[in-house]
Amino acid sequence: MLGDRDYRQLIKNAIDSIGREIQPKIDPNDIKTIHLHEVVRCLRRSYFDRVEPKDVERRGFTDLVSGLLRNMKYGSKSGEFKMEDISLNGQADMIVDDAVIIFRSANKLPENPIARDLLYLNTCLVIFDKIDGILIYITGDRQEASFSLSRNKKMFQEVARRIRILNNLLKEKKVPILEPSDECSNCQYYEKCYLPQKTSQTISLTELVGIRQN
Repeated sequence: MLGDRDYRQLIKNAIDSIGREIQPKIDPNDIKTIHLHEVVRCLRRSYFDRVEPKDVERRGFTDLVSGLLRNMKYGSKSGEFKMEDISLNGQADMIVDDAVIIFRSANKLPENPIARDLLYLNTCLVIFDKIDGILIYITGDRQEASFSLSRNKKMFQEVARRIRILNNLLKEKKVPILEPSDECSNCQYYEKCYLPQKTSQTISLTELVGIRQN
């Protein structure tokens, strides 16, 4: 707080504004167009984003890395893959030297690539007809970790299955099943899936012993 202005809130508002500007634009009524990020993550979250959208709370500028890169003219490319009556839209952060590159922010560097990121990268390889891809994680203190991937048919078949599921559920207006993951605790729809309100209470060891004795 400086003077009468809450600069922390100003920064948060700036981050939220940039996030809304760079996030993929989705027509909620066009269920025949599915976006790649919708099917590699929790389908329930993607469903609510279309039917009952709620703004996501971004933690800092590192959450904007991938979106900012996609909006740069250098390297970023959008593509489409047809699955009968459904169009799958995907966007690579960069395509350099015939390789697809995807960037992801991280609180700490993972020892292994995250499954949803592998599915995203592999599907980009299919969309853009490339063989090799690179997944790069970047932390807020500028540490990096990279993983390479060659196009995998079975991984794409899983994405194709999820595309069909999301399309059918949107068509039938049915909420997808729960898909518990590490994203749940930070999801803006947490209360729709789990507790009606996030609450926490500290209980001491002495209290626990007293409860057990009673």
